[in-house]
Amino acid sequence: MPLASTPAIVLSALRYSETSKIVRLATREYGVQSAIAKGALRPKSRFGGSLQVLSEGQAQMVMKEGRELNLLTAFDLRRLHVGLAANLERYAIACALSEVMLRFASPDPQPESFEALQRALAELESSPASSVEPLGFRLLWELVSVLGFAPSVDACVIDGAPLSPEGALPFSTRDGGALCTTCAVERGATQLPDQDRADLVALLDPTASLPPLDPRHTAAHRRLLARYIQYHLGEGANLPALEFWMDRPWEAA
Repeated sequence: MPLASTPAIVLSALRYSETSKIVRLATREYGVQSAIAKGALRPKSRFGGSLQVLSEGQAQMVMKEGRELNLLTAFDLRRLHVGLAANLERYAIACALSEVMLRFASPDPQPESFEALQRALAELESSPASSVEPLGFRLLWELVSVLGFAPSVDACVIDGAPLSPEGALPFSTRDGGALCTTCAVERGATQLPDQDRADLVALLDPTASLPPLDPRHTAAHRRLLARYIQYHLGEGANLPALEFWMDRPWEAA
């Protein structure tokens, strides 16, 4: 059986028996994989404390074609992201990113989605506190887009008709983006006011400055993004990390 070595990020870790863990890993070369880390819970385990959710490292796995559970033989820790765990806003966004990757990435090679998640965690950990939430919006949109669900904002998602760059924007979560006037009447759409449209366009552009969002616009965009993820990626699945981010219980504490 071949031994595979690949950069990896721990997406989830579950106790298995008295001494082992089953982990789900986002890997650059092999997509999302499941692996058992035997002896990971023993006091003198070779894994130490490296198998924490959101930890980055170099994973070594014994892999066999057709087998769903691989054997993790080593995980050399590269980055622990302690800054994410120190702040609930950062941690909630990071967990939502991890959940999107865990639920919707495939076990096929996906270097773009792995690198998008890796970059997102680093940016989220180091960003100023004032920009954490709008940055979280951008990072989630970027990961959704890399996974193949980028929303259309420049042309009608139904008939491809070009859209005026200004004014309110008819936007359909169900259809995956903006609609022209004709399609919006036929199919129904949420009207994004001019400022909300400008904010969405800026958030979808990684080269643009993050838009300053007041509480009303922040809440509205959070709902839009969550509905989009639930419809296009969730397909009725339970997404507790996304729901935790939406509910924001730390603000009521």
